Amino acid sequence: MNQQHRLQALSSFLKAQRAKILPQQVGLIVGIRRRTPGLRREEVAQLAGVSTTWYTWLEQGRDIQVSASVLENIASALLLTPDERKYLFSLALDKSASIVPLSEELPSITPALYKILQQLQYCPTIISDRHCHIVGWNDAAKHVFLDFESIPEPGRNMIRLLFSRKEFRRLAVNWDDFVGGFLAIFRAYYGQYVDDEWYEQFIAEMSELYPDFYHLWEQSKVSSAPEVVIEFRHAKAGKMLFDLTSLQVQGNTDLRCSIYTPLEDSATEVKLRALMERSKEIELEL
Repeated sequence: MNQQHRLQALSSFLKAQRAKILPQQVGLIVGIRRRTPGLRREEVAQLAGVSTTWYTWLEQGRDIQVSASVLENIASALLLTPDERKYLFSLALDKSASIVPLSEELPSITPALYKILQQLQYCPTIISDRHCHIVGWNDAAKHVFLDFESIPEPGRNMIRLLFSRKEFRRLAVNWDDFVGGFLAIFRAYYGQYVDDEWYEQFIAEMSELYPDFYHLWEQSKVSSAPEVVIEFRHAKAGKMLFDLTSLQVQGNTDLRCSIYTPLEDSATEVKLRALMERSKEIELEL
């Protein structure tokens, strides 16, 4: 991410976060003539202990001097989560020089990780890299989502598939939550690897191809491990409920496991077992 894109991303993030906060959340009185959604710039500046002019310049994406202590105050004023705080610091302080670039080669799955993947027999699991490119999945994921093996390797990007494949749009009932979880992870990576030009190119391409991507991207949260309940309407199994848990794989490959665990007290696991068993029966008949 070059300097201009970094500052633009910082500007968009600050504006979006400011718009989300209600004045009463930070102890401010709501005025009758308030037209601005969320907080005003001068209110954020007051809460952070900086001048309105300085904060305005920061939010406008100007190249100004920023200290870690002031960023801490801004993070507190905007009620940022730990992941959002890291994102703010990465963009505002440009930590790219201290990040060791990872290999551009597609990460491989170790035998130990592959065994874990297979042990999650009735928990659809997808393993992806820092670009959200899918590098591994188990049989349950194949049955709930789609057969990733049938997709050419360069096209196995989870973000791209969410918007390009109708199977996903038909599958997720709470579509915004489903997509939002992946975009939150993607934005966390985007802030972490501020020197990786791939992100800007990918976002520009997706925004041009899929108009709804840009809207959801601008509204997306920042989270390295979102946990949400997802409801699917599977073409063959019907209603299925899953808890999504995202886990970072330790090591230098920067891989992530997205695990969909059947919700307790639901018939999801029973339906998934039946779906997978039926598939095996059909294969044997052929």
